Amino acid sequence: MSVEILTPKPLSLKHLVQGARQAPSAGERPPLLVLLHGVGSNEYDLFGLASYLDPRFVIVSARGPLVHAQSGGAAWYPVTFTPTGLTADESFAVGSRDSIAAFLPEAAEAYGADPSQIWLTGFSQGAAMTIYTLLTHPDLVAGAVPMSGRLIPAAWENRADDDALRGKPVFSVHGLYDQVLPISSGREIRDRLQSVPLDYTYREYPMGHEVSNASLSDITGWLSAKLDAAL
Repeated sequence: MSVEILTPKPLSLKHLVQGARQAPSAGERPPLLVLLHGVGSNEYDLFGLASYLDPRFVIVSARGPLVHAQSGGAAWYPVTFTPTGLTADESFAVGSRDSIAAFLPEAAEAYGADPSQIWLTGFSQGAAMTIYTLLTHPDLVAGAVPMSGRLIPAAWENRADDDALRGKPVFSVHGLYDQVLPISSGREIRDRLQSVPLDYTYREYPMGHEVSNASLSDITGWLSAKLDAAL
């Protein structure tokens, strides 16, 4: 089935959308995969990965609701890059988390996807928001793939109870040589998420702050295997 880039509908977050490249079985609706970009980027960034991902997905790449002052790109919460590192105002993250939580079922309805099969993945700041949404709204998320992210303290402090998180599939990846969010950020995610009853997988790669061929291959394989088990 050919790639079909659809005309985005006027939803609460600006976005791009690719239709499923493999038609669902008769009477069934396709799963939805929502992509969340990093700070200073936009919805076009991760959309370049869409053709590599499982063809059963309708893929939506959303734009953060804020403007990043330094770059003019989009953001989920303010971040400033300085010579000594980055500073973040995470008080804005809860509002963006709420925007994502509202957008997920809205996008599923708009594009005819299965609302019980909404998967979420994000890179860098988008990974932080992926984790935040999963931990606080597990009823909305079938599974998640945070890439090269960090754990926002409020996401952990306000997480749902263990029963709501039990068995949710999560695959997080991080680069050993990440110069933006060091490997310690990935390992903090690992240590925290391993302590709750998720179906959790964590892997490290010899890469920087990026999506490598190896990490993308593992992510696509993991997503396909989890879809096989769920559908």
